[in-house]
Amino acid sequence: MPEGDVVWSTAQRLHAALAGQVLTRSDFRVPRYATVNLTGQLVTEATARGKHLLIRTGGGLTVHTHLKMEGYWRIVAAGERPPGRSFQLRLLLGNSQWLAAGFLLGITEVLRTAHEDQVVGYLGPDLLGQDWNAAAAAVAAERLAREPARPIGEALLDQRNLAGLGTIYTAETLFLSGVDPWRPAGSVEDLHAMADLGHRLLDANKARAGHATTGDTRPGMETWVYGRAGRPCRRCGTPIRKGEQGAPGQERIRYWCPNCQR
Repeated sequence: MPEGDVVWSTAQRLHAALAGQVLTRSDFRVPRYATVNLTGQLVTEATARGKHLLIRTGGGLTVHTHLKMEGYWRIVAAGERPPGRSFQLRLLLGNSQWLAAGFLLGITEVLRTAHEDQVVGYLGPDLLGQDWNAAAAAVAAERLAREPARPIGEALLDQRNLAGLGTIYTAETLFLSGVDPWRPAGSVEDLHAMADLGHRLLDANKARAGHATTGDTRPGMETWVYGRAGRPCRRCGTPIRKGEQGAPGQERIRYWCPNCQR
């Protein structure tokens, strides 16, 4: 599943292509909204909220999409054919200059902008939101601690606690914090600092391709533990471990160093 930095950069590209322009093309390829036509509506903004994408119009409507595991957007010049398989296309929004095409979107829906809280109101503080600050980090810390027996690896991925982290940044945040993924959230000393570290990792990567948490963007050098099962820890040399964590049917992959993370 794309991480919060990818969703943020996608929102930036959608905003640059669509905001301030009147839609001349609107094609929803999902049954529930197949008859919806937004042609003639002015797009006022495209923004991200955690891993959710919100495209707002001057008519008081919001196009809400979520990439889920495989979704992505492609933007091409008006009149061009977007790259991708047509049967995977879920939504086309275009103006006189640009065409935005959403493929394999896990969620595609239209709602009143005034009702956006129905789909994103449950989210915790947004790690890449404009309102992220010390107070937001404190709220995230409180939410992470409200189930003290829950493994911290699960708590960090719960978007109700803080919005934006996926499996990559969860693994890297826990390694840099020196905390084992199975450690109970209530026993972690400084959840405030952990939340802020997650923000800093996402913020450092949001404007570039790929995910680099080590400061080294060379292939194979980008991460501390993620994707490195069986390979030596960059700090201590202990083989990195890999396992699954989560409720049945909701398991997610974890990578960690058993020596550096206690």
